[in-house]
Amino acid sequence: MPCLLLLFALITPRLVIVVLWLFTSWFRGIFAIALWPVLGFIFLPTTLIWYTAVQHWFHGAWTFWPVVGLVIAVATDVSPARGRRSRD
Repeated sequence: MPCLLLLFALITPRLVIVVLWLFTSWFRGIFAIALWPVLGFIFLPTTLIWYTAVQHWFHGAWTFWPVVGLVIAVATDVSPARGRRSRD
């Protein structure tokens, strides 16, 4: 199940954020103010999901694998490949 959620998160990260926000307590207690999750939802949704995953699964410890995941999440969010897909 976590692998399916991860695959789904990479495909549609904003939808995953909305589902997690509405039906779970995934984001509760992670951010001091609501500005960061809102900005993450708008600009870097995959990074927001990964940051909260590190807070839950790694207890906030930024070791090697969480940092590798963060680099992949940021690269996914800022990738210019989204606008270059062919429409042929």
